[in-house]
Amino acid sequence: MSDTSTNDADVKLPSFGRGLSARVLLLTILFVLVSEVLIYAPSIARFRLDWLEEKLNTAHLAILALEATPDYMIDPELEVRLLNHVGARVIGLRAGDGKNLILRGSSPPLLVDVTVDLSSRDFLSLIDDGIDTLLQSRNRVLRVKGYSPRAADIVVDVVLDEWPLRQAMIAYSWRVLGFSVVISLITAALVFGALQWLIIRPMRRLTRGMVSFRQDPEDQRGDFGATMRGDEIGLAEREFGEMQDKVRHALQQRARLAALGTAVTKINHDLRGILATARLITDRLAESENPEVRKAAPALLRSLDRAVDLCSDTLNFTREGPPKPEFETFHLAELVEEVGESLAKLVTADKTWTSKVATGLAIRADRGQIYRILRNLGENALQMGAHQVTVSAIADAQGVEILVADDGPGLSPKAMENLFVPFKGSARAGGTGLGLAIARELMRGQGGDLKLSQSDSKGAVFALTLPSGDALMD
Repeated sequence: MSDTSTNDADVKLPSFGRGLSARVLLLTILFVLVSEVLIYAPSIARFRLDWLEEKLNTAHLAILALEATPDYMIDPELEVRLLNHVGARVIGLRAGDGKNLILRGSSPPLLVDVTVDLSSRDFLSLIDDGIDTLLQSRNRVLRVKGYSPRAADIVVDVVLDEWPLRQAMIAYSWRVLGFSVVISLITAALVFGALQWLIIRPMRRLTRGMVSFRQDPEDQRGDFGATMRGDEIGLAEREFGEMQDKVRHALQQRARLAALGTAVTKINHDLRGILATARLITDRLAESENPEVRKAAPALLRSLDRAVDLCSDTLNFTREGPPKPEFETFHLAELVEEVGESLAKLVTADKTWTSKVATGLAIRADRGQIYRILRNLGENALQMGAHQVTVSAIADAQGVEILVADDGPGLSPKAMENLFVPFKGSARAGGTGLGLAIARELMRGQGGDLKLSQSDSKGAVFALTLPSGDALMD
């Protein structure tokens, strides 16, 4: 008892760090960050594209200064200033009418590392180029060409350093990172708050109620009130509340039955002693010289036997569950013959007990319990008016099925309705219904079952089933 109390006291809800709340919070932040990363890749690619297009636009404006001169020549110092303003080393322009212009300044011939054609804007290639620029550790020379944003028929060609572009992209990335962290925290807080209110708090309350109910089922302080939620958690709370009520009712009923069983056991003990004394006296009456007394003695003996059987059945039913089966391997045909011999008082000239069980069929089960079940079924059938009771057996890969068939009048609808219910399912007048209830309990204790497979005006058939592997053929 002390061990159980210690285990119950050790059960408690997990702390915040190990509970569902922390996991939901961390997963929310992680998922938001993953979303931001997925957004960042195309965002940084778009930033690089806009930066390069802006360079083309500025380069176009710078090279227009050549068109203002008659011979397309400008002062070398002005040319250098224009190139520095754009941030380019060389600017070239090719118009649709064949006109070509170039601003070179004093730059020596350059070796271009990468050529970027902005007229081809494949989404994946833009992302790949943007990541490639961020990962560079050295300054590369880029040749950027594309149609001018100011004129669709003019191609602008710019040679520039990649390092300023990379620096601008890094600065943009830091801004995006800070913005993403702020969004992640705000989103995580909002999502966490919503999940905390909608799911986590009700789940912790439900879990706390389960732990409390397991520790003390009779304590009603932790019961759930009427909930108005129509979702799954509301349904779980209502079902748990109903389960609490049913379990408490079952525990109360079990306590009453346990007390009743203790009282019945004591009463049965005394009553069996009284009936034993009465039976001894009845045996003496059966030897009386008075013919009237001798005639009444058998009926009195039968009544006393029924009373003793009732005491035995009631005592067996009040025990804590069915007795543990003691498995052994035996021949079913021999057991059926023994049952027939025990029913000799009921078997007369017009009432027979027939066995159609194969002589080589052996089963593994509790022999005493199977004997008791078959005898109960045979006795019930013969007492209800059956003239012939036949026992047969079928063994296959699915298991063993023992059939007890009779040619009696069958069971009434009322008897069939509560057939295996104690004190309600009696198949004969004056019965208690304990016999069939105990028989089914014994069969289920062996891993099998007892059921009524047929009942009509031609008779009734009860089937005893045992699981596969319990049949052997000699």
